[in-house]
Amino acid sequence: MTNAPETSGEDTLIARYFKPLATDPGALGLVDDAAILQSLGEDIVVTTDAVVEGVHYLATDPPDTIARKALRVNLSDLAAKGAIPAGFVLTLALRSKEDSWLRPFADALGEDAKTFACPLLGGDTVSTPGPQMISITAFGRVPRGRMVGRTGARPGDRILVTGTIGDAALGLDVLKGGTVASALASDPHAREMLISRYRVPQPRNALAQAVRDHATAAMDVSDGLAGDLTKLCAASGVSATIDVASVPLSAAAAGLIAGNIVCVETLLAGGDDYEVLCTVPPAQCDTLIAFGRAAGLSVTAIGTIVAGHERPRFLDGQGQELVLKRLSYSHF
Repeated sequence: MTNAPETSGEDTLIARYFKPLATDPGALGLVDDAAILQSLGEDIVVTTDAVVEGVHYLATDPPDTIARKALRVNLSDLAAKGAIPAGFVLTLALRSKEDSWLRPFADALGEDAKTFACPLLGGDTVSTPGPQMISITAFGRVPRGRMVGRTGARPGDRILVTGTIGDAALGLDVLKGGTVASALASDPHAREMLISRYRVPQPRNALAQAVRDHATAAMDVSDGLAGDLTKLCAASGVSATIDVASVPLSAAAAGLIAGNIVCVETLLAGGDDYEVLCTVPPAQCDTLIAFGRAAGLSVTAIGTIVAGHERPRFLDGQGQELVLKRLSYSHF
């Protein structure tokens, strides 16, 4: 009698939690160490982001929200490039393989993969004695030569941003029991909204085609609006002026500003917004805003690209420049 070959713990983990997600034919049922992604005559856009325990999410965050954040921060990058999701590969660095954590993680990941039509194609699992880490590399498709980069902004272009800015940074403060948590102690609805914005980003993939058709440059806001705009301007060799009063805020964020609980710099430099920041010729500005409205997304004009190489200027309601001590979140 021949004994069946022993299955490794990694193989068992993959088969139990992730093979059911790999329904795309190119995933080959996760039995190979590579996958097939057909280009279909288009350009393939590649982006990768990792989320690390204690840096991008808290150890106490629910595993389903961690899974959604890990995938959605990559989907946000694809949206800003004007790309349609094509698939992703997943690397997990885990301290343990408890079903109570992996099952809701895998279920939520599968739900989002289906919702955003971005199938799992493969990946790797490893053990770690340190913080857990989830790294995803996502692939998207665009027509040949149509990816929207950071280098195309030109003087006169209007600067647009989706959604609202600063909510995620406030949500993190709530989770950490900071001043925002105290200020909103009697407003559970606002607290939960801000926490949700931190834990579960809303990638703007519904706007991808409009960004591709109308934007001259684009990126997603991950490290903070002020810092990310500075990066875009540097890549394009231009500068910008921003009307801070026009930056879209949620009712909760606006109330905290009005009550002097937080300063505007907290919102502009906080990070984790995962909104699309783009530049658009003036004649096409209203078209992109209307496209967003039709898709149920708010798109707001907040400033103008200008000639020069200085850092973008952020002007208050009286036209006075705000001096920001911090532009964005930095890992180092």
